[in-house]
Amino acid sequence: MKTVDSNLEATISYAALLEKIEILRSTLRWAQTLDRAQIQKLLNQCTTMRDEVLRLSHTERFVKASTSAPRNQSVAQRRHALLERDFQFDGVFGDSPRLIEALEIAEKAARTDLPVLVDGESGTGKELMAKVIHANGNRADRPYITVNCGAIPENLLESELFGHKRGAFTGASTDRAGKFEAANGGTIFLDEIGELPLIGQVKLLRVLQSNEIQRVGSDQVISVDARIVAATNKNLLEMCKAGTFREDLYYRLSIIQVTLPALRDRRDEIPVLIEYLSNEASSRLNRQPVKLSRRLTSFLSSYDYPGNIRELRNIIFRISCLATETADLEHLPENVRAKVPERTAQLEVEPATSLVDAKRKASDEAERSYLLECLAKANYRVTDLARNIGMNRSHVQTLLKKHGISARQSAKSHAAGGAPAAPV
Repeated sequence: MKTVDSNLEATISYAALLEKIEILRSTLRWAQTLDRAQIQKLLNQCTTMRDEVLRLSHTERFVKASTSAPRNQSVAQRRHALLERDFQFDGVFGDSPRLIEALEIAEKAARTDLPVLVDGESGTGKELMAKVIHANGNRADRPYITVNCGAIPENLLESELFGHKRGAFTGASTDRAGKFEAANGGTIFLDEIGELPLIGQVKLLRVLQSNEIQRVGSDQVISVDARIVAATNKNLLEMCKAGTFREDLYYRLSIIQVTLPALRDRRDEIPVLIEYLSNEASSRLNRQPVKLSRRLTSFLSSYDYPGNIRELRNIIFRISCLATETADLEHLPENVRAKVPERTAQLEVEPATSLVDAKRKASDEAERSYLLECLAKANYRVTDLARNIGMNRSHVQTLLKKHGISARQSAKSHAAGGAPAAPV
Protein backbone atom coordinates (compact mmCIF):
# COMPACT_ATOMS: atom_id res chain seq x y z
CA MET A 1 0.00 0.00 0.00
CA LYS A 2 1.41 3.38 -1.00
CA THR A 3 1.87 5.74 1.92
CA VAL A 4 2.32 9.46 2.32
CA ASP A 5 5.77 10.82 3.17
CA SER A 6 5.00 12.76 6.37
CA ASN A 7 8.05 14.93 7.07
CA LEU A 8 6.88 17.98 9.02
CA GLU A 9 10.22 19.71 8.65
CA ALA A 10 10.10 19.66 4.84
CA THR A 11 9.04 22.74 2.91
CA ILE A 12 5.27 22.57 2.49
CA SER A 13 2.83 24.24 0.12
CA TYR A 14 -0.84 23.91 -0.74
CA ALA A 15 0.06 22.08 -3.97
CA ALA A 16 2.09 19.49 -2.05
CA LEU A 17 -0.78 19.01 0.38
CA LEU A 18 -3.26 18.48 -2.44
CA GLU A 19 -0.98 15.81 -3.88
CA LYS A 20 -0.83 14.02 -0.51
CA ILE A 21 -4.62 14.17 -0.18
CA GLU A 22 -5.05 12.60 -3.63
CA ILE A 23 -2.66 9.77 -2.71
CA LEU A 24 -4.60 9.18 0.49
CA ARG A 25 -7.94 9.15 -1.36
CA SER A 26 -6.55 6.68 -3.91
CA THR A 27 -5.34 4.42 -1.13
CA LEU A 28 -8.76 4.37 0.50
CA ARG A 29 -10.62 3.96 -2.80
CA TRP A 30 -8.72 0.88 -4.01
CA ALA A 31 -7.95 -0.87 -0.76
CA GLN A 32 -9.85 -4.19 -0.44
CA THR A 33 -9.25 -4.63 3.29
CA LEU A 34 -7.46 -2.61 5.90
CA ASP A 35 -6.06 -4.02 9.14
CA ARG A 36 -5.77 -2.01 12.34
CA ALA A 37 -2.12 -1.09 11.74
CA GLN A 38 -2.92 0.28 8.27
CA ILE A 39 -5.87 2.28 9.60
CA GLN A 40 -3.67 3.79 12.29
CA LYS A 41 -1.05 4.69 9.69
CA LEU A 42 -3.66 6.49 7.59
CA LEU A 43 -4.94 8.33 10.64
CA ASN A 44 -1.41 9.48 11.42
CA GLN A 45 -1.06 10.73 7.85
CA CYS A 46 -4.32 12.71 8.20
CA THR A 47 -3.04 14.25 11.44
CA THR A 48 0.19 15.24 9.72
CA MET A 49 -1.66 16.94 6.88
CA ARG A 50 -3.91 18.75 9.33
CA ASP A 51 -0.83 20.10 11.13
CA GLU A 52 0.70 21.20 7.83
CA VAL A 53 -2.46 23.09 6.87
CA LEU A 54 -2.44 24.80 10.27
CA ARG A 55 1.21 25.76 9.90
CA LEU A 56 0.56 27.29 6.47
CA SER A 57 -2.42 29.18 7.83
CA HIS A 58 -0.49 30.44 10.85
CA THR A 59 2.41 31.57 8.69
CA GLU A 60 0.13 33.49 6.34
CA ARG A 61 -1.62 35.22 9.25
CA PHE A 62 1.68 36.18 10.86
CA VAL A 63 3.13 37.57 7.60
CA LYS A 64 -0.06 39.57 7.04
CA ALA A 65 0.09 40.99 10.56
CA SER A 66 3.79 41.84 10.30
CA THR A 67 3.28 43.91 7.15
CA SER A 68 0.20 45.78 8.35
CA ALA A 69 1.99 48.58 10.26
CA PRO A 70 4.07 51.34 8.58
CA ARG A 71 7.80 51.14 9.24
CA ASN A 72 8.72 54.83 8.98
CA GLN A 73 7.14 56.01 12.24
CA SER A 74 9.00 57.38 15.26
CA VAL A 75 9.05 55.42 18.51
CA ALA A 76 6.49 57.79 20.05
CA GLN A 77 4.22 57.38 17.02
CA ARG A 78 4.53 53.59 17.21
CA ARG A 79 3.65 53.69 20.91
CA HIS A 80 0.62 55.87 20.18
CA ALA A 81 -0.42 53.56 17.34
CA LEU A 82 -0.35 50.56 19.70
CA LEU A 83 -2.70 52.31 22.09
CA GLU A 84 -4.94 53.49 19.25
CA ARG A 85 -5.37 49.87 18.15
CA ASP A 86 -6.85 49.05 21.59
CA PHE A 87 -3.72 47.14 22.49
CA GLN A 88 -4.39 45.33 25.78
CA PHE A 89 -1.57 45.91 28.30
CA ASP A 90 -2.03 45.62 32.06
CA GLY A 91 0.41 48.34 33.09
CA VAL A 92 2.29 51.25 31.57
CA PHE A 93 5.12 51.60 29.08
CA GLY A 94 7.13 54.49 27.72
CA ASP A 95 9.08 55.16 24.54
CA SER A 96 11.85 52.58 24.90
CA PRO A 97 12.60 51.43 21.31
CA ARG A 98 13.46 47.87 22.38
CA LEU A 99 10.31 47.49 24.46
CA ILE A 100 8.09 48.97 21.75
CA GLU A 101 9.59 46.48 19.29
CA ALA A 102 8.90 43.61 21.71
CA LEU A 103 5.30 44.76 22.17
CA GLU A 104 4.76 45.05 18.41
CA ILE A 105 6.05 41.50 17.92
CA ALA A 106 3.77 40.30 20.72
CA GLU A 107 0.77 42.02 19.15
CA LYS A 108 1.43 40.40 15.78
CA ALA A 109 2.11 37.00 17.31
CA ALA A 110 -1.11 37.22 19.32
CA ARG A 111 -3.14 37.05 16.11
CA THR A 112 -1.73 33.60 15.38
CA ASP A 113 -1.51 30.34 17.31
CA LEU A 114 2.23 29.98 16.85
CA PRO A 115 4.35 29.10 19.90
CA VAL A 116 6.12 32.09 21.45
CA LEU A 117 9.29 32.11 23.56
CA VAL A 118 9.66 35.13 25.87
CA ASP A 119 13.15 35.64 27.28
CA GLY A 120 14.79 38.25 29.47
CA GLU A 121 16.32 38.76 32.88
CA SER A 122 14.41 37.91 36.03
CA GLY A 123 11.83 40.56 36.87
CA THR A 124 11.49 42.09 33.38
CA GLY A 125 7.81 41.12 33.05
CA LYS A 126 7.81 37.86 31.09
CA GLU A 127 4.57 36.62 32.65
CA LEU A 128 2.94 39.97 31.90
CA MET A 129 4.05 39.62 28.27
CA ALA A 130 2.50 36.15 28.10
CA LYS A 131 -0.79 37.61 29.33
CA VAL A 132 -0.48 40.38 26.72
CA ILE A 133 -0.18 37.76 23.96
CA HIS A 134 -3.23 35.91 25.30
CA ALA A 135 -5.33 39.05 25.82
CA ASN A 136 -4.69 40.41 22.30
CA GLY A 137 -5.38 37.16 20.47
CA ASN A 138 -8.40 35.15 19.37
CA ARG A 139 -8.29 33.11 22.58
CA ALA A 140 -8.72 36.02 25.00
CA ASP A 141 -12.03 34.67 26.32
CA ARG A 142 -10.70 31.13 26.72
CA PRO A 143 -8.66 29.58 29.58
CA TYR A 144 -5.21 30.92 30.50
CA ILE A 145 -3.24 28.34 32.50
CA THR A 146 0.15 28.97 34.14
CA VAL A 147 2.70 26.23 34.84
CA ASN A 148 5.90 26.90 36.80
CA CYS A 149 8.21 24.28 35.29
CA GLY A 150 10.79 24.70 38.04
CA ALA A 151 8.31 24.04 40.86
CA ILE A 152 7.03 20.61 39.77
CA PRO A 153 8.82 17.53 41.19
CA GLU A 154 10.15 15.36 38.37
CA ASN A 155 8.13 12.32 39.49
CA LEU A 156 4.88 14.35 39.29
CA LEU A 157 5.67 16.23 36.08
CA GLU A 158 3.78 14.00 33.65
CA SER A 159 0.72 13.83 35.92
CA GLU A 160 0.72 17.61 36.41
CA LEU A 161 0.94 18.36 32.70
CA PHE A 162 -1.16 15.56 31.22
CA GLY A 163 -3.29 14.27 34.10
CA HIS A 164 -3.67 10.71 35.37
CA LYS A 165 -6.13 7.85 35.56
CA ARG A 166 -7.43 6.52 38.85
CA GLY A 167 -5.04 3.94 40.29
CA ALA A 168 -2.15 4.97 38.00
CA PHE A 169 0.10 5.38 41.06
CA THR A 170 -0.13 5.54 44.83
CA GLY A 171 -2.42 8.38 45.82
CA ALA A 172 -4.21 8.60 42.45
CA SER A 173 -7.67 8.05 43.94
CA THR A 174 -9.61 9.72 41.10
CA ASP A 175 -9.20 10.56 37.45
CA ARG A 176 -7.57 13.97 37.07
CA ALA A 177 -7.16 16.27 34.08
CA GLY A 178 -3.76 17.90 33.58
CA LYS A 179 -2.77 21.46 32.72
CA PHE A 180 -2.95 20.88 28.96
CA GLU A 181 -6.54 19.68 29.14
CA ALA A 182 -7.41 22.64 31.37
CA ALA A 183 -5.92 24.97 28.74
CA ASN A 184 -7.73 23.34 25.82
CA GLY A 185 -8.91 26.07 23.46
CA GLY A 186 -6.88 28.67 25.32
CA THR A 187 -3.26 29.40 26.25
CA ILE A 188 -0.82 27.52 28.45
CA PHE A 189 2.08 29.55 29.87
CA LEU A 190 5.18 27.47 30.63
CA ASP A 191 7.19 29.66 32.98
CA GLU A 192 10.92 28.95 33.51
CA ILE A 193 10.94 26.41 30.69
CA GLY A 194 14.72 26.09 31.11
CA GLU A 195 14.10 24.30 34.43
CA LEU A 196 12.15 21.49 32.73
CA PRO A 197 14.05 18.17 33.06
CA LEU A 198 15.03 16.31 29.89
CA ILE A 199 12.35 13.64 30.32
CA GLY A 200 9.74 16.40 30.53
CA GLN A 201 11.19 18.06 27.42
CA VAL A 202 10.70 14.84 25.44
CA LYS A 203 7.05 14.59 26.47
CA LEU A 204 6.42 18.27 25.72
CA LEU A 205 7.97 17.88 22.27
CA ARG A 206 5.57 15.02 21.56
CA VAL A 207 2.61 17.26 22.40
CA LEU A 208 3.90 20.01 20.11
CA GLN A 209 4.28 17.53 17.27
CA SER A 210 0.93 15.74 17.58
CA ASN A 211 -1.37 18.01 19.63
CA GLU A 212 -2.26 14.88 21.59
CA ILE A 213 -1.71 13.75 25.17
CA GLN A 214 -2.23 10.62 27.24
CA ARG A 215 -3.04 10.65 30.92
CA VAL A 216 -0.71 8.65 33.13
CA GLY A 217 -2.02 5.08 33.34
CA SER A 218 -4.35 5.45 30.34
CA ASP A 219 -4.10 4.25 26.72
CA GLN A 220 -6.66 6.79 25.50
CA VAL A 221 -5.29 9.53 23.24
CA ILE A 222 -6.80 12.97 23.91
CA SER A 223 -6.57 15.78 21.35
CA VAL A 224 -5.71 19.18 22.81
CA ASP A 225 -5.64 22.63 21.25
CA ALA A 226 -3.57 24.84 23.56
CA ARG A 227 -1.50 27.78 22.40
CA ILE A 228 1.94 27.57 24.04
CA VAL A 229 3.83 30.57 25.41
CA ALA A 230 7.08 29.73 27.20
CA ALA A 231 9.40 31.99 29.20
CA THR A 232 12.97 31.75 30.44
CA ASN A 233 15.70 33.88 31.99
CA LYS A 234 18.35 31.45 30.74
CA ASN A 235 20.21 31.21 27.44
CA LEU A 236 18.52 28.16 25.94
CA LEU A 237 20.92 28.00 22.99
CA GLU A 238 23.84 27.70 25.41
CA MET A 239 21.90 25.02 27.26
CA CYS A 240 21.40 23.18 23.95
CA LYS A 241 25.17 23.20 23.39
CA ALA A 242 25.69 21.90 26.94
CA GLY A 243 23.18 19.11 26.36
CA THR A 244 20.75 20.25 29.08
CA PHE A 245 18.02 21.45 26.71
CA ARG A 246 16.79 19.71 23.57
CA GLU A 247 17.61 21.62 20.42
CA ASP A 248 14.53 20.32 18.57
CA LEU A 249 12.28 21.54 21.40
CA TYR A 250 14.00 24.95 21.39
CA TYR A 251 13.25 25.48 17.70
CA ARG A 252 9.66 24.30 18.17
CA LEU A 253 9.10 26.80 20.99
CA SER A 254 10.91 29.78 19.47
CA ILE A 255 9.08 30.16 16.17
CA ILE A 256 8.43 33.67 17.48
CA GLN A 257 10.85 35.01 20.10
CA VAL A 258 10.22 38.10 22.21
CA THR A 259 13.15 39.53 24.19
CA LEU A 260 12.40 41.92 27.04
CA PRO A 261 15.07 44.56 27.79
CA ALA A 262 16.40 45.07 31.32
CA LEU A 263 15.16 48.12 33.22
CA ARG A 264 18.66 49.67 33.21
CA ASP A 265 18.39 49.74 29.38
CA ARG A 266 15.11 51.71 29.49
CA ARG A 267 15.76 54.32 32.18
CA ASP A 268 13.44 56.84 30.54
CA GLU A 269 10.56 54.64 31.73
CA ILE A 270 11.57 54.68 35.40
CA PRO A 271 9.64 57.89 36.30
CA VAL A 272 6.54 56.53 34.52
CA LEU A 273 6.84 53.22 36.38
CA ILE A 274 7.41 54.95 39.74
CA GLU A 275 4.23 56.97 39.33
CA TYR A 276 2.22 53.92 38.26
CA LEU A 277 3.57 51.72 41.07
CA SER A 278 3.11 54.48 43.66
CA ASN A 279 -0.56 54.74 42.73
CA GLU A 280 -0.89 50.96 42.84
CA ALA A 281 0.75 50.85 46.29
CA SER A 282 -1.43 53.65 47.68
CA SER A 283 -4.53 51.84 46.44
CA ARG A 284 -3.44 48.55 48.00
CA LEU A 285 -2.43 50.23 51.28
CA ASN A 286 -5.48 52.52 51.32
CA ARG A 287 -3.47 55.72 51.76
CA GLN A 288 -2.33 58.78 49.82
CA PRO A 289 0.73 58.29 47.56
CA VAL A 290 3.92 59.26 49.37
CA LYS A 291 6.18 62.01 48.02
CA LEU A 292 9.77 61.18 47.15
CA SER A 293 12.64 63.38 48.33
CA ARG A 294 14.93 64.86 45.72
CA ARG A 295 17.85 62.61 46.61
CA LEU A 296 15.64 59.48 46.65
CA THR A 297 14.28 60.37 43.21
CA SER A 298 17.83 60.94 41.97
CA PHE A 299 18.97 57.57 43.26
CA LEU A 300 15.95 55.63 41.92
CA SER A 301 16.57 57.13 38.46
CA SER A 302 20.20 55.98 38.37
CA TYR A 303 20.07 52.65 40.22
CA ASP A 304 20.83 49.55 38.09
CA TYR A 305 17.97 47.33 39.37
CA PRO A 306 19.44 43.81 39.17
CA GLY A 307 15.90 42.59 39.95
CA ASN A 308 14.42 44.85 37.25
CA ILE A 309 10.77 45.94 37.48
CA ARG A 310 10.01 43.43 40.22
CA GLU A 311 12.70 45.03 42.40
CA LEU A 312 11.43 48.55 41.67
CA ARG A 313 7.91 47.45 42.60
CA ASN A 314 9.14 45.99 45.90
CA ILE A 315 11.01 49.22 46.71
CA ILE A 316 7.98 51.42 45.98
CA PHE A 317 5.68 49.24 48.09
CA ARG A 318 8.22 49.26 50.94
CA ILE A 319 8.65 53.03 51.06
CA SER A 320 4.90 53.51 50.66
CA CYS A 321 4.42 51.38 53.76
CA LEU A 322 7.20 52.83 55.94
CA ALA A 323 7.21 56.53 55.06
CA THR A 324 4.73 59.05 56.42
CA GLU A 325 4.28 61.81 53.84
CA THR A 326 7.74 62.02 52.24
CA ALA A 327 10.02 59.04 51.57
CA ASP A 328 13.79 59.43 51.74
CA LEU A 329 16.90 57.25 51.43
CA GLU A 330 16.38 55.87 54.93
CA HIS A 331 13.27 54.03 53.74
CA LEU A 332 15.17 51.97 51.17
CA PRO A 333 16.00 48.32 51.90
CA GLU A 334 19.35 48.00 53.68
CA ASN A 335 21.06 46.17 50.81
CA VAL A 336 19.95 48.89 48.35
CA ARG A 337 20.78 51.75 50.74
CA ALA A 338 24.36 50.51 50.87
CA LYS A 339 24.66 51.24 47.12
CA VAL A 340 23.69 54.92 47.40
CA PRO A 341 26.59 57.05 46.06
CA GLU A 342 28.03 59.53 48.58
CA ARG A 343 27.22 62.52 46.37
CA THR A 344 23.55 61.44 46.27
CA ALA A 345 23.42 60.95 50.04
CA GLN A 346 24.79 64.46 50.55
CA LEU A 347 22.07 66.13 48.49
CA GLU A 348 19.93 68.39 50.61
CA VAL A 349 16.51 67.14 51.56
CA GLU A 350 13.80 69.33 50.12
CA PRO A 351 12.69 72.20 52.39
CA ALA A 352 9.39 72.02 54.17
CA THR A 353 6.43 73.17 52.13
CA SER A 354 4.28 74.27 55.07
CA LEU A 355 4.40 74.88 58.82
CA VAL A 356 2.79 71.47 59.42
CA ASP A 357 5.40 69.83 57.19
CA ALA A 358 8.20 71.64 59.02
CA LYS A 359 6.88 70.51 62.41
CA ARG A 360 6.58 66.93 61.20
CA LYS A 361 10.13 66.87 59.85
CA ALA A 362 11.48 68.38 63.07
CA SER A 363 9.52 65.84 65.09
CA ASP A 364 10.82 62.95 62.97
CA GLU A 365 14.41 64.13 63.33
CA ALA A 366 14.03 64.54 67.12
CA GLU A 367 12.48 61.07 67.36
CA ARG A 368 15.32 59.56 65.33
CA SER A 369 18.01 61.28 67.44
CA TYR A 370 16.30 60.12 70.65
CA LEU A 371 16.17 56.50 69.44
CA LEU A 372 19.84 56.53 68.43
CA GLU A 373 20.88 57.99 71.79
CA CYS A 374 18.80 55.46 73.77
CA LEU A 375 19.95 52.60 71.57
CA ALA A 376 23.58 53.44 72.38
CA LYS A 377 22.76 53.52 76.12
CA ALA A 378 21.13 50.07 75.76
CA ASN A 379 24.33 48.68 74.19
CA TYR A 380 22.46 48.34 70.87
CA ARG A 381 20.08 45.69 72.26
CA VAL A 382 16.53 46.30 71.05
CA THR A 383 14.98 44.42 73.98
CA ASP A 384 16.87 46.58 76.49
CA LEU A 385 15.98 49.71 74.52
CA ALA A 386 12.26 48.86 74.68
CA ARG A 387 12.47 48.22 78.42
CA ASN A 388 14.40 51.42 79.09
CA ILE A 389 11.97 53.70 77.27
CA GLY A 390 8.87 51.82 78.42
CA MET A 391 7.61 50.63 75.02
CA ASN A 392 6.55 47.34 73.52
CA ARG A 393 9.44 45.67 71.64
CA SER A 394 7.42 45.32 68.41
CA HIS A 395 6.53 49.03 68.55
CA VAL A 396 10.20 49.91 68.97
CA GLN A 397 11.08 47.70 65.99
CA THR A 398 8.50 49.56 63.91
CA LEU A 399 10.00 52.93 64.91
CA LEU A 400 13.52 51.74 64.08
CA LYS A 401 12.36 50.57 60.64
CA LYS A 402 10.57 53.87 60.08
CA HIS A 403 13.84 55.77 60.59
CA GLY A 404 16.02 53.23 58.78
CA ILE A 405 17.95 52.39 61.97
CA SER A 406 19.65 49.00 62.27
CA ALA A 407 20.80 48.04 65.77
CA ARG A 408 23.42 45.72 64.31
CA GLN A 409 24.82 48.33 61.90
CA SER A 410 24.82 50.98 64.62
CA ALA A 411 26.77 48.64 66.92
CA LYS A 412 29.32 47.96 64.17
CA SER A 413 29.66 51.68 63.48
CA HIS A 414 30.18 52.38 67.19
CA ALA A 415 32.80 49.63 67.45
CA ALA A 416 34.61 51.15 64.46
CA GLY A 417 34.64 54.56 66.14
CA GLY A 418 31.98 56.15 63.94
CA ALA A 419 28.67 57.80 64.73
CA PRO A 420 26.04 55.32 65.91
CA ALA A 421 23.71 55.88 62.99
CA ALA A 422 22.29 53.68 60.28
CA PRO A 423 23.82 54.00 56.81
CA VAL A 424 21.98 56.45 54.61
